[in-house]
Amino acid sequence: MRLETSYHYQKRKRTLDFAFKSVFRLAAFLSSIMVVIIFYFIVQRGSSVFMGEDGISLWKFLTGTVWRSDTQEYGVLFIFINTLVTGFLAALISFPISVLTALFITRMAPKALGNLLRVVVELLSAIPSIIYGLFASGFIVTMVDWFASNIFGASTFGGRSLLSVVILLALMIMPTITIMSISAIEAVDKSMTEASLALGASPVQTNFKVVLTSAKSGIFAGLILGLSRAFGEATAVSLVAGNKMYGPTVNPFDITRTLTSTMLLGMNETVGLDYDIRFSVGIVLLLTVFISNFVINYVKRRLEA
Repeated sequence: MRLETSYHYQKRKRTLDFAFKSVFRLAAFLSSIMVVIIFYFIVQRGSSVFMGEDGISLWKFLTGTVWRSDTQEYGVLFIFINTLVTGFLAALISFPISVLTALFITRMAPKALGNLLRVVVELLSAIPSIIYGLFASGFIVTMVDWFASNIFGASTFGGRSLLSVVILLALMIMPTITIMSISAIEAVDKSMTEASLALGASPVQTNFKVVLTSAKSGIFAGLILGLSRAFGEATAVSLVAGNKMYGPTVNPFDITRTLTSTMLLGMNETVGLDYDIRFSVGIVLLLTVFISNFVINYVKRRLEA
């Protein structure tokens, strides 16, 4: 009787295990298929503008420094550089602040204060992009305009500038990196920190040399997600970037143009070259995200070696 009960239990366990594995595999398959379909559609539509006798030059598209729809000059190189500059500058500002905030919430702050700050960070990550954009167009641009005129004696286009985009993106990706860093820090085994303290290390040394070192994989994952959001943000950036037709932009108080803002500004059309070329920009954006993720993962592996 006992053997029969054990047999039925094992059989039911194997059936449930197979059912759950099948569900997970189906979900993974559907997700992969959607990624492939989206990528194929964008590549097919974006590459069509370079085909045939009336197609534009792929070389001029990849190396051009002018974007003008009226003369059909579509150069994406300077826009690509602008996107990298704004994204990485935003990450340079937000990454250390986010990691230190996560360390304070999890390791230093009183429990009540830590819980409150955690809720605040989660609320900030849930704010829609358009709200960030409205805040930037009403406050950040005003602040940048005052800063440029009163400190540097420079003029701006009403505050719309490269600096405004960088500040906006830094604010937007900070909650994402902070939340991922909090999860990574909390996953560090307590025995490691206790052993560090027992060996005579101070709490500060333990936090920076043991906790952050052990959590760096999750922290870098947060950086990847943050950069992906920075590169992919369109609506909010379009409100403060301006619409510069040439570049790249190196003056922080000058207007700029990113890949996403370029795609968004051309979506008023539904057919024609000016519409299809936006899919070509989408291909460049996808490659930008893939390459940046690869570079960050490479740096993470080098640090872990």
